[in-house]
Amino acid sequence: MFFAESIYAIISPLNFGILIYTMNFDVICFDCDSTLSKIEGIDELARRVGLGDEMSELTNAAMNGLVPLEAVYEQRLSLIRPDQASIDWVADLYITEIVDGVKEVFETLLAQGKEVHIISGGLRQAILPLATQLGLPEHHVHAVDVYFNDDGNYQDYEQRSPLARTGGKADIVAALKGQRSLVVIGDGKTDMEAKQAGAFVIGFGGVVDRAIVRELADIYITDASLTAVLEHIS
Repeated sequence: MFFAESIYAIISPLNFGILIYTMNFDVICFDCDSTLSKIEGIDELARRVGLGDEMSELTNAAMNGLVPLEAVYEQRLSLIRPDQASIDWVADLYITEIVDGVKEVFETLLAQGKEVHIISGGLRQAILPLATQLGLPEHHVHAVDVYFNDDGNYQDYEQRSPLARTGGKADIVAALKGQRSLVVIGDGKTDMEAKQAGAFVIGFGGVVDRAIVRELADIYITDASLTAVLEHIS
């Protein structure tokens, strides 16, 4: 839904009659995988243990809305069983494979005093180093915790996390939003669920182009650089 008091219509001098809408959001939330970074962290962890193709199929099925997220979440982790060293490795990969323009987008939004969050179904310990580089405090990173034994081997994940099931992002958004205007930017079907909580949703297809996201997003962006979102949110 649009918040009428927050809409500014700009008529391009080169394309009379075409409106570009910029909304003044209070809270701005980003997905991580295939939005802030070019990778899907769980798929990279799977490749590390020789399960890449199988896991990619499960991830795509969930992100395209073909199966519920909870139907594949536990299955993926029980097969991969990522240890502490693997999480550290994929954390570095998130940073290495950062999407073009991400740092500029975060610098711009934080300089404007915006409240910025990452909401991801990924593993929290793997995402935190990227968030730190982007200037976010840890409590603005909403993801799924993973637990290890004393020897660093995989023990379990936060099974009660809303982000490990369908509709979980909408629950997180509802808690953050209150009476404020909020936008979610992401590449998957799970990001589109934020509309259930009254969020405006921008689909980002710069890494992966998903038909379901094109269909459901309020705005859909195909630019390879995340800076393309700035004209719509700041």
